[in-house]
Amino acid sequence: MTALTHITAGFLPLLDSVLLVLAREKGFAQAQGIELQLVRETSWANIRDRAAVGHFDIAQMLAPMPLAATLGLNPLAADMITPMVLGLGNNAITVSDDLWSAMREAGAPGNLDALGTGQALAKVVGASARKLRFGVVHQSSSHNYELRYWMAASGIRPDRDVEIVVLPPPLLPDALGSGGIDGYCVGEPWNSVGVATKGARIATVKAAIWRSSPDKVLGMRAAWAQDNPETLAALIRAMHFAAIWCGEPANHAEIADIMSAPAYLGQPAELVQRALDGRLDIGGGQIAAVPDFYVPFAHAANFPWQSHALWFYSQMVRWGEVGFSPALASRAAATFRPDLYRAALAPLGVALPADNARLEQTLPARSVDGLAMGPEGFFDDRNFDPSQLENYIESQRDLG
Repeated sequence: MTALTHITAGFLPLLDSVLLVLAREKGFAQAQGIELQLVRETSWANIRDRAAVGHFDIAQMLAPMPLAATLGLNPLAADMITPMVLGLGNNAITVSDDLWSAMREAGAPGNLDALGTGQALAKVVGASARKLRFGVVHQSSSHNYELRYWMAASGIRPDRDVEIVVLPPPLLPDALGSGGIDGYCVGEPWNSVGVATKGARIATVKAAIWRSSPDKVLGMRAAWAQDNPETLAALIRAMHFAAIWCGEPANHAEIADIMSAPAYLGQPAELVQRALDGRLDIGGGQIAAVPDFYVPFAHAANFPWQSHALWFYSQMVRWGEVGFSPALASRAAATFRPDLYRAALAPLGVALPADNARLEQTLPARSVDGLAMGPEGFFDDRNFDPSQLENYIESQRDLG
């Protein structure tokens, strides 16, 4: 019997750790010759630091995290890459019942519409006697950048008009319930936990702010990937098969049971299944159908588009975390590695996008390179052309 190759992976208790969990629990990793050890962590800072020093071979990471590490924005700088995205969507913006009541009075539509809800929040923020406080899971997170983008496009200037603080995902519902924050942006199941246990309201979702966009990725040190090319390719294939299996609605009940275990999410299976099915209780028993809330496989969901990396870099520049230069932009784009993804799946004959980057623009569902792609674009209909990166950054300077 051939010995299995051991891989240690760090993860946080979030729904989109599901591909790693399924790769282990359903035998996809073992079938590729891998013994996958999963280590649950308590915060993204711990994931960041333990990955940098080599405690983890790989990890579930926030999509901008490899960029931040490679660009030297972390306490422990390290060249990081991602050869695979762990799905599209999965986060939302949840607010307290008091804030939601004020937003409804200000005209919030109550249907997860990002534009109308953002405009209502802007009215509340403008009339508030105090600065409202919102929680995100990490500075270098899609949550932080999308929350800021949504607010700025709605007429709110982050850092001036509101306060944004960092807390680990599982602590956000309690922080909201205690009055420490007024709202938060996080992945599931912690929005649904806030609704179920703190009387919160899901105001809008990632799938409405930036359609078909990444949230978490498979991250690792570039040196580990270079030293272990065959192991990495086998891991990507294992995750690919896990993603296919996760994308089948008939498997959602079993997936929810697996993920609800204390070792993973430690939350009721019926609550976990809501995000898988795209049927969210957004508050007060109101069920909202969001079929693209979390997309684990369809629409090239696992492809590491370098245009996504460059959009995250543009927001790092926009919010003063790093300067702009063509050299830094090139390093940022190179953290997303479609070449490794293609190479790993080539033996399977999988249909893949021909390009490494794309124009992020408002588009309906369609077929590209033989792939069924989902609706794309930002809620404010602004385009992002990665070939015009500096102009894009400059165009946002007056928006907050």
